[in-house]
Amino acid sequence: MLNFNGRHAATQHFAPLFAYEHLREDLRPVSQACAEVAELMVERLPDGPELSAGLRKLLEAKDCFVRAALAATP
Repeated sequence: MLNFNGRHAATQHFAPLFAYEHLREDLRPVSQACAEVAELMVERLPDGPELSAGLRKLLEAKDCFVRAALAATP
């Protein structure tokens, strides 16, 4: 799980939502890529409404990407 300790509660809220260890092995790389982007943004940007909005939209995108990968599985 991502470590957003010491960050605003609105930022910390997203850490468990980007977890990917629980996913099937074939879906993990898709989710992991989004988790890595989330971690990079939290490292580089200050807490605030725009970071929260960006993380929320990235989370929505991650969910779409995982569903697309799931749909592509025979």
